[in-house]
Amino acid sequence: MAVLEKIRVKFGLAVSIIIALALLSFIIDPSTLETALNSMSSKYDVGKIAGKTISYNDYMEDVDKYTTINELLSGSSVQNEQQQTQIRDAAWQSLIDKFLFVKNAKAAGITVGDKEVVDLFTGSNPSPVVASSFTNNQGEFDPQLLLDFKDNIESDETGKLQTYWNYLQNTVLNQQYYAKYGALFNASRFLNPLEKEKTLAENNTTANVDYVYAVYPYTKDSTIVVDASAIKNYYTSHKDMFKQKANRDIEYVVFEVVPSAEDIAAASKSINSVYDEFTTTDNVKNFLLKNSDRQMNNYWYKAGDLKSLNKDVDEFVSGSNSGTSPIYTDAKNNFYAARIVDSQMISDSVYVKHILLQGSNNKDLADSLLGVVKKGGNFAELAAEYSADQGSAADGELGNIGWLTQTYMIPGFDSAITAKVGEPFILNTQFGTHVVLVSKKTNPVLKKQVAILEKAAVASKETYNNYYSQANKFASIASHSYDGYKRAVDSLGVYSHPQNVLESTSSYGAIDNAKELTRWVFDSKKGKASDIITVNNSYFFIAAIKDIHKEGVAPLEEVSNMIEQKLYADKLADVKKAEVAEKIKGLGTLEEIAEALGSSVTNNPSMSIAASGQRGNDPALAGAAMVAPLNQIAGPIAGAIGTYVLKVNSRDAGAFYTEDDAQMLNSQKSQYSSQMILPVMMQIADVKDNRARFF
Repeated sequence: MAVLEKIRVKFGLAVSIIIALALLSFIIDPSTLETALNSMSSKYDVGKIAGKTISYNDYMEDVDKYTTINELLSGSSVQNEQQQTQIRDAAWQSLIDKFLFVKNAKAAGITVGDKEVVDLFTGSNPSPVVASSFTNNQGEFDPQLLLDFKDNIESDETGKLQTYWNYLQNTVLNQQYYAKYGALFNASRFLNPLEKEKTLAENNTTANVDYVYAVYPYTKDSTIVVDASAIKNYYTSHKDMFKQKANRDIEYVVFEVVPSAEDIAAASKSINSVYDEFTTTDNVKNFLLKNSDRQMNNYWYKAGDLKSLNKDVDEFVSGSNSGTSPIYTDAKNNFYAARIVDSQMISDSVYVKHILLQGSNNKDLADSLLGVVKKGGNFAELAAEYSADQGSAADGELGNIGWLTQTYMIPGFDSAITAKVGEPFILNTQFGTHVVLVSKKTNPVLKKQVAILEKAAVASKETYNNYYSQANKFASIASHSYDGYKRAVDSLGVYSHPQNVLESTSSYGAIDNAKELTRWVFDSKKGKASDIITVNNSYFFIAAIKDIHKEGVAPLEEVSNMIEQKLYADKLADVKKAEVAEKIKGLGTLEEIAEALGSSVTNNPSMSIAASGQRGNDPALAGAAMVAPLNQIAGPIAGAIGTYVLKVNSRDAGAFYTEDDAQMLNSQKSQYSSQMILPVMMQIADVKDNRARFF
């Protein structure tokens, strides 16, 4: 909501600017006005796909559609952060498909005809997304259910069914384009006989190799110089290697609000003051509601379940059948006491069936169905006739919800965990009235219901203000500049954290949900320092921008050191190769060569191309071993870590790598290549995803 409010505020400002520009348009050149407007509006674009600008409002329309679809599929209008991210990703993917992939597929000559689409909905081989959406009681696709759904669309005043129908049509169509494009791409990866023969030979050939190597020096050789022109030439011819996303080099300090010794003592005093009452109260639930940071729940704990909360609490609960533990504390200054409320043999999982009745006046019908089930009535037939839930059909039987556990539990069904097998009962939940039957369970284990009295040491207002005062002192010295920031670090003796920040960055060290800091970083200029930025109401940040790196190809000065190291390594390899060649000139055995190089002879009895890159198998050495003449000194060879001289004693052609292996490898390559189709398309189309600015 804070982000949305920020956008509203900024758009409100934008409106004022537009009005002012409109007044100035009488005296400003129209092209200048257009440039100014485009520059201003682009900041609020979610991205660009194949030249098509995606505005925030357009994107949110798609997000709203996918939110509706998620509500229809999940039955809930509440989404956690992970679900919201998935919805936003689905909306973005739909735009990628619309403006990029489908257009490229059509340009490649791929078509999906109307008759083909109809067949994917109602034919004998329907699309998986359709088949899974319209199934009968036996779990089979039923075209009539699809037709019934279409008939109900016009009478749905909410428009949600129409939204879902549009989603289905679009998804089926896009999936068919993906399937055809992928098939076309995969068919082009034909493994011809020559390639197959070469692959088999490379992977079946091993060589018995003796070799000597001289390791490159760890210290820099001052005689090897890489001049500026060589660096510039390499940069010019390899610019694609230096593409980057917009990023910032920053430094920041953070003042974490932690409880003081007085705050910890207050928490200890608080839990001790109610401990005696906790051990004796008859109404534990109400007691915890008034006195504890943790409320009572109906969960049944087995040995080990409470370790993640507190090791001492877990050991007490695991080793006792009744009573109340002493007060324990942990490294985070949380205080705990545990009271065992009940102890039973409880199953981890129960298999649940239900008949859902909705609407008013269902009590008599529920009682009647309960009686029928008790007498052995066919549950699946009763569910087919009476249940409002026609979607639960685990193992092919209507009414079967399936296996439930305490962590995977339908709200309101908690009592099913302790219910007896074969004894139906009635439940009332937010969904309606249920006739419930537990048909089987896993083997029971000893579990306990536990009341946990918890008190966390919380920073007091005085403590909070103390940390804020420290942060404020730092910010005052920094005075909004990077130089001031460095002075503040030195004068106050606090640690400055360096970090490279992308627009998507939301974590700083172990601190999550710090996107507000990232937004400040990308809204500010080089050399600026921030005011106090509060994160999670527990951390006070002050950040300073050391450098700004724009999106695109990194400038030469930013990558010259990296290029210099690469060119130095290449030159070093050439120089050392020439030095080794000079030292071994005229020598006839590897032993003599080893002595001249101050090294020793190493043997690898089964070197192969397939194992190159593994320990002792420098790819350069492995490649040379496959082609060098037998029983002759070969080299020197410049490798990754040193210079090699080798002698191949023998080569063996095995048969452990088969044609099936070659075909499987080709299939894996094909699958990987298919997965790269869309990313490569997006790279070529220069797709810009700016969603990190808003979410």
